Amino acid sequence: MDPFRTLRGFRDILSPETDILSYIENTAKEIFKLYAYNEIRIPSVEMTELFVKSTGDTTDIVEKEMYSFNDAGKRNISLRPEGTPGVARAFVQHKLNLSGKNSKFFYIGNMFRAERPQAGRFREFEHIGIEYLGNPSASADAETIILLMALLKKTGVKDYFAEINSLGCGDCREKYKKELLEYLKNNASRLCEWCQNRIEKNPLRALDCKIDGSKLSIEAPKLKLCEDCSLHFEKVKELLKIAEIDFKINKSLVRGLDYYTRTVFEVKSSALGSQNAIAAGGRYDKLIKSMGGQDTPAVGWALGADRLAMLIKDNISLKSNAPDIFVICADKSSFTESFKILNNLRNNGISADFSNFELSLRSQMRSADKSGATIALIMGEEELKNSSCSIKFLKHAEDDKGKQEQIPLNELLEKTKNILNTENRIND
Repeated sequence: MDPFRTLRGFRDILSPETDILSYIENTAKEIFKLYAYNEIRIPSVEMTELFVKSTGDTTDIVEKEMYSFNDAGKRNISLRPEGTPGVARAFVQHKLNLSGKNSKFFYIGNMFRAERPQAGRFREFEHIGIEYLGNPSASADAETIILLMALLKKTGVKDYFAEINSLGCGDCREKYKKELLEYLKNNASRLCEWCQNRIEKNPLRALDCKIDGSKLSIEAPKLKLCEDCSLHFEKVKELLKIAEIDFKINKSLVRGLDYYTRTVFEVKSSALGSQNAIAAGGRYDKLIKSMGGQDTPAVGWALGADRLAMLIKDNISLKSNAPDIFVICADKSSFTESFKILNNLRNNGISADFSNFELSLRSQMRSADKSGATIALIMGEEELKNSSCSIKFLKHAEDDKGKQEQIPLNELLEKTKNILNTENRIND
């Protein structure tokens, strides 16, 4: 294996992909502010036990996909495969339930899973997620889904839809587990090896199996909700309709993580093919208590930023990263003044670039043309003598392309600002 190439499933992200991801992140932060969510930054590495206990020891993530290892202190640690356990751990560790503030958090960060790389799925990937802790109401469930749909609309996704379901409370699930377990035992020979091995540990996991899940969703017994869970789910649906959110009920939607209770949901796009989920989440009312905290209801979701980027790349127009001005030094005597101009432009909020003032004028002009700048400022012996600067309109300023003029240095800042404002109005 070549040590100077990226590992399979990992990649370098370059412009314009970085620009699209930045656009998604900035748009998400705007939406989060509207809904009063605060940013939290959690470690990339946690104790492995955190993910085993929260995510579930029979999940694909824990069984097959985590990057786990022993560090120098012989602690078993893992790169985070998802964000919710870390946020929950921080909530308990810092006693955030006592802060007096709303417990609504968002995070943006890279996650790690050793799964098979495919379109939009990498072994290091970016998740944008939210967690709303402390509110047991159906209104919290509805808000998180409404927020998610608002974010997708704002970023420019054209084709997406929500699917929702309820997994019921602990009592609902315990009754259902017994019924489902009996069915699975009677049909064990028809199940894949993974499902056969985990029937006893967690029969619900079979419903989320990539091999048997679709078949079992049709043939297996169906979950029956208790009265409270049924009323909760009806309220969620009512609130989503009030907010004019289009959604479908998907009874086979169970999500793959152990901590979910009651409402679960996914947002999908047919443009992504068979692996069509953009974002997913749900309610997890027992997780915080299982980690040693107070009994705290919670709901949240995570969105795959890389998958979202695939969906919107052709639907959005991003501002160019090209500099406004390219500064050129025509001879050695003008080096200092050229650098002063470059620095002064930046100090006044004007994007400016240069190549190497010691190169030939022709070479610097080639760099200016390639830079995408609107104008070039040329400083040479004649300009220095006259306390002036030459402005040349580059090919990107079509109306004045190739035009060149000299202006006094004391008018340079005002003149360049006027030119750039005019060009921006034309482009807009």
